[in-house]
Amino acid sequence: MDLALAIDIGATKFSVGLVTRAGELVDRLNVPVDHTATAEELFDDLDKAVHSQLVRARDHHGATPSVVGVGSAGPITRNVETVSPLNIPQWKNFPLRDQLAFSTGLPVFGDGDAKALALAEGWLGAAKGVDNFMAMVVSTGVGGGIVLNGQLLDGESGNAGHVGHVIVEPNGRRCTCGGRGCLEAEASGPAIEAITGRTPSQPTYETMVRTGRMVGRGVASVCNLLDLKLVCVGGSVALGFGATFFNSAQKTLDELCGLEFSKNARIVPARLADEGPLVGASAVGWRGLNRAVSSQV
Repeated sequence: MDLALAIDIGATKFSVGLVTRAGELVDRLNVPVDHTATAEELFDDLDKAVHSQLVRARDHHGATPSVVGVGSAGPITRNVETVSPLNIPQWKNFPLRDQLAFSTGLPVFGDGDAKALALAEGWLGAAKGVDNFMAMVVSTGVGGGIVLNGQLLDGESGNAGHVGHVIVEPNGRRCTCGGRGCLEAEASGPAIEAITGRTPSQPTYETMVRTGRMVGRGVASVCNLLDLKLVCVGGSVALGFGATFFNSAQKTLDELCGLEFSKNARIVPARLADEGPLVGASAVGWRGLNRAVSSQV
């Protein structure tokens, strides 16, 4: 069995798993992010999970992973040479790729977490067979990955798709990025708790509707700008709020996408649900490995 060691770096947890070439997640382990830990202690927590999964690969699955794929909250530099997740301040410019390569002895390829989700949803999920779409994560943070003409957009520094920092509420809340009224500052889990005094796991109907409306505003801007008809949304907030959230987001999208080419744009749940981030991280790994092999031929 050919396996990728897949790693998802989120604001509240690190996930490490084993994924086959066919995109099947066969093992996983979650580790909470200790926000009181130092940068080195955080990596030690991740490293223990990584080596636990390497042992599982050998002892339980009879395989040795051939690549490490990483999807990380951002901003990042290319190939996760460094990562600076806004919600993990200890990891400002943290050299994640070199640390993982030294620890595992494997080739390491990485990208933004929502860009990884876009690869996963285009490969096996709600955007399979679609050449133009956006995938989003609405969770502790809000991120995006955009596929145009069948190609995942990178941008100048590899951070294309940061829809969480589209302005949806002029003069709104201050964002961790320094801006004001960003989608992440209005619709992420911590933002919802700050606005309502309730955790996102106990939302009111009004909170779910408002969050959907904010996401719909951000998505409409992107659909109008880039000629998109499909947006797949994952993440604990979006999927946890369910139909109420998606109905509100779609209603807003219908109101704001009035151009001939953006009419009927759809916003749908990510089909891979909570497996999407690790399947996406593996897709980043397989893509990197395939490119490395091709360049040697």
